[in-house]
Amino acid sequence: MSAPATPALTGDAAVDNVLYADHITIRFGGLVAVNDVSFTIPPRSVISLIGPNGAGKTTFFNVITGLYEPTEGTVFLEGEDITMVKPHKRAAMGLARTFQNIRLFGLMTAEENVMVAMHPHLKSGIISTVLRTPGQRREEREARDTARELLQYVGIGKSEGELARNLSYGDQRRLEIARAMALRPKVLLLDEPTAGMNPQESQQFNDFVYRVRDEKGISVLLIEHDMSVIMKISERITVLDRGTMIAEGTPDDIRNNQQVIEAYLGKTGTREGKRLA
Repeated sequence: MSAPATPALTGDAAVDNVLYADHITIRFGGLVAVNDVSFTIPPRSVISLIGPNGAGKTTFFNVITGLYEPTEGTVFLEGEDITMVKPHKRAAMGLARTFQNIRLFGLMTAEENVMVAMHPHLKSGIISTVLRTPGQRREEREARDTARELLQYVGIGKSEGELARNLSYGDQRRLEIARAMALRPKVLLLDEPTAGMNPQESQQFNDFVYRVRDEKGISVLLIEHDMSVIMKISERITVLDRGTMIAEGTPDDIRNNQQVIEAYLGKTGTREGKRLA
């Protein structure tokens, strides 16, 4: 069965959506890692990107966040072309992400990890920091208060003084999310956020994502292998297989899509495919 063409988008997709990836292709030598994929994230939405291992999900994430430059295509954030914008500038503009492999400063406290992420939004320069001017001290107090509020928001407020490396795996995941939220994102991109979490923690994560959307007005894009999480939390799901979009729709649409089931089951069957079916 041939893959469907990327669905046509009506209206001005770059303006109507907080994020719009327009016909993205990325090649590494002769390998096409992502092939002509268009993708939208509406305001205040929870969208998931799924697919078998090697489908191109993380590569697509890396194009959106600027770690990879697309071979073809354009990325828009709130109508602005950011295709050539550097990752740190995209972060300051409102694109924040976590990684599949946790990337914390292990010898810094939870609070300090979050404060580091606030740097793009701080006004104090090197001189005022060295001289400890009243303005710099006030800004530092405000940053510390915000860090504590974010740690409380993600459920690890009591661990503000703990070294990041001493936190449990699940709490390290929460700390990564708090650090990403410190960037004041418009879109929060989460790569395998429930990895290592038990069922109770996964349910708490679901509730947390809804709070982020409803209370903070942040759109959330997920890559996640746990289909139970995906099917419960997503408003819409996009499915990649071998770099190509093979389906896009509601959880019910995806659950009943035979091409998606076959992509997950393959010849021998997988746990994810069986749960999807």
